[in-house]
Parts: sequence; structure tokens; C-alpha cells
Amino acid sequence: MEEQHGPGWWRYGPPWWHRNDGDPGSGTRTTRWPWLSTVLITAVVLAGSSFAAHAQPHREAPDVAGRVLLVVASAVLLWRRRHPVAVAFATSVITLAYLAAGYPYGPVFLTVAVGCFSAAVAGHRRAAWAALGLLWAGHLLIALWLYRYLPPAGDSGASAGQEIVAATWVAAVVAVAELARVRREQWARERADRARAAQRRADEERLRIARELHDVLAHSISVINVQASMGLALLDKDPEQARTALTTIRAASKEALGEVRQVLDTLRAPGAAPRAPAPGLDRLPELVEQAAAAGLTVEVRGEPPSLPPGADLAAFRILQEALTNVVRHSGSRHARVRFDQGAHELRLTVDDDGPATGADAGGTGNGLAGMRERAAALGGTIEAGPRADGGFRVLAVLPARTRETP
Repeated sequence: MEEQHGPGWWRYGPPWWHRNDGDPGSGTRTTRWPWLSTVLITAVVLAGSSFAAHAQPHREAPDVAGRVLLVVASAVLLWRRRHPVAVAFATSVITLAYLAAGYPYGPVFLTVAVGCFSAAVAGHRRAAWAALGLLWAGHLLIALWLYRYLPPAGDSGASAGQEIVAATWVAAVVAVAELARVRREQWARERADRARAAQRRADEERLRIARELHDVLAHSISVINVQASMGLALLDKDPEQARTALTTIRAASKEALGEVRQVLDTLRAPGAAPRAPAPGLDRLPELVEQAAAAGLTVEVRGEPPSLPPGADLAAFRILQEALTNVVRHSGSRHARVRFDQGAHELRLTVDDDGPATGADAGGTGNGLAGMRERAAALGGTIEAGPRADGGFRVLAVLPARTRETP
């Protein structure tokens, strides 16, 4: 919103142009009453008409009736935002009545200009032009024919030059109103685009946080669940082994709490530097150790490559989720991880020998969706599915150099 007070004013429009009252959540729009501008217009019209009367002594001096017409023509502008069409025609009709009574020309035309301008900007272009046409046609009728029967006595008809001036005035109002309408539509589109972009960024950030929390919690809770079951089973038979399971639970829960706290810190202070570096493939030994604590033996083939931070985090989370799915959904207690790095891409493969222990073998929910989103964000792909020999494979293909890499 600060941009509207600086260079963004012309791009997105002034704040007062878009301001409205009412509860934003109620879906209602209550337009404000333009009291201040209406009072100023009324003062200008009354004062200007007095000066015009001195400059046009051949016209009737504004009396009480004339001033009432001026006040009414200005006062109806209070409704120009709520009923722009009615106000445009009302100002034209009142102004014609004022001119027909023989009162002097002057700033009374300002009320017509404001009324028709408001109608055009609000989208009622035909009504605005019709009201202006009504005023011009009525003025022609008065100036070229009816002046003989209307005050002041002895008035003469208008010249061609005067009618050209009147037509020019009408054209100027039309041009300014059209320019304002077009610019307002551009402001509305650009503000809507900016709002959609902000919403898209918020959605992407929410999805990123959801993936991060899922990956952290799913892995740690799987380890905790396995160790808790083992501890309960061995509590009476082998207390020492149960103690080891509880120690693993404590370590896994502490790590999970630390990573969750890091994610939440980014929510409390957007843009702040994280307190701890993001996890990457350098933590592969720790991941293998955690899998072993959950009863899964992990065989690693190939060396984890050095990747840019974003790709390194994505590769770690994909590997973490794949191993978690083996623990949760596979009857195999052995998994194989293979790194194959080419000139332009990294192929990360995670295999297990099955069999599946449930209908959702391999993980078919948020885990696989999160892996695909992480890979797609870097321009990579994920293939996950059963192997012909009965096991399950996750194959991640990630670019060796991503958009983050200079």
C-alpha cells in the first residue's frame, strides 16, 4: 500500500479513489458521501455566478429563485456516487431551467461537468453523453429560438462562435471523462493483478511450509512410532533395549521440534535469516542412522554430490520422505539408495524389495505430492511406483545446476 503514496500513485491510482466504507468481510460496498467536494463546488458556483452577473448586465441578476436553482444543482452532486445516472440528468435539467430563466452564464456548468464525469467514470457512458447532449440541444433551442419568449426582454440569439464554444466545452468534458474512465479501469486491472500475485506468493509459501512440516514430522514420527512399539514390546523382556528405543525417541523428537521451530520462526519474522542452515545431503549419515533406529537398513551407492542450496534441500527431503515411506508402507527392512550424477542432472534412486504392507504402499498421499512439487519447483521430475519384481522405486531427476545457481 505504500506505493500509492510514492511513484506507484500513477500506476495503481490514488488511495481515495478506491476507498469505501463498510465491512470488507460482509461483501457489501457503502460509498462515502462526497460532502467536502460538494460544499466546495456549491461555494464556487454561488460566488462565480455573482461575478458573472456583473459581467453580463444584459442577463437577469440571480434572485432567490436563481440561487435556489444553483444550490439544488450543486446539492444533487451528493448522490453522484450512489445514483450517477440520475445526477447527470438532474444537473442538466436544472442548468437548462436556470438558463431558460435568463440568469447569467457562469460556473453553473461545473455541476453538469462533475455529474456527467462521475456517471462516465462509473461506467454509465451512454447516460453521461445523453445528459450532455440534452444540455447542448436544450441550449441550442433556447439560444436560437426560445430566447424570443423567455427572459430577459430584448435578448438576442446566440452567434455561431458561441455555439462552437459550447460544443467545444461538451467535447472537452467527454474527453476528460473518457480518459479518467480508461485510466481507472487500468488501475483496477493492475491492482487486481497485484492482489492475485500476492495471493499466489502466499499460496506458494503456505505450500512450502506445509511440505516442510510434513517431511519433518512424517519422518520423525515414523521413527518415534517404530521405537515406541519396540520399547513397549521389550519393556519387560529386555529393559536395556527398551532404554535404547526411548533414547532414540528422545533424539528424534528433539530434532523434529528444532526443525519445526525453525519453520515457525520464518513465519514470525518473514525474511529473517534462519537460525540453523537448511538440511542437505551432508546429513545423509544421520538419515541412515535414523532409518536404522527404525529397523531399516539403508545401503548407499555412489557419493552424494555437491548441489546448490535449494536442490540440496530438495534432494534431502525427497530421500527422507522415500525412506519414511519404506518404513511405513513396506514389509522390506532393506532399502537401497543410489546417486548417479551426470553433467546436467542428478538421478537419485530409492528401492525397496517389498512386499507392500497396505493399500497405500509407497506413499500415495501428501508425501509423494510434496516430492513432486519440490522436484517441479527446480525443473526436475519424480517417478514413483511398483517394480516388476515386487518392490517399489522412487526415482528423482534433479538439475545439477538450478535457477538459484549463478
